[in-house]
Amino acid sequence: MNVKAALSPEDVARACAEAMWAEDDASKGLGMEIVEIGPGYATLGMTVRPDMVNGQRIAHGGFIFTLADSAFAFACNSHNERVVAAQGQITFIKPGRLGDRLVAKACEVTRGGRSGIYDVRVTAGDTVIAEFRGHSRVIPGTWLPTQNR
Repeated sequence: MNVKAALSPEDVARACAEAMWAEDDASKGLGMEIVEIGPGYATLGMTVRPDMVNGQRIAHGGFIFTLADSAFAFACNSHNERVVAAQGQITFIKPGRLGDRLVAKACEVTRGGRSGIYDVRVTAGDTVIAEFRGHSRVIPGTWLPTQNR
């Protein structure tokens, strides 16, 4: 039986996220949490810790990028295909601050063949911190078995 036929798209997205999260030491190590997951979208949160601020005493851009990239990864892996980033670009709009709860909301823009485009907005409360666009590429494999044996 095909997994997609047996599970709703929402169930597939959640199961893929659980499988991926189990192996994602980077996101877990930075204190990220999955807030919401569904087909083609994901929301992750992370609090800016003292070891995440730079010499300006604002959130280091690399950590903001990593949060956005992780949300992108969970969104594009939500269809039971193994997917990696082909490209990612971020625009920093406002600084994140020590103690801020940053939230990255990733949304599928388009997906076809082996490629996809996803937009991610990173916020601290109502303030937009950054905008990220990621291009994805499907690689061999799935997160969930595709047939019962």
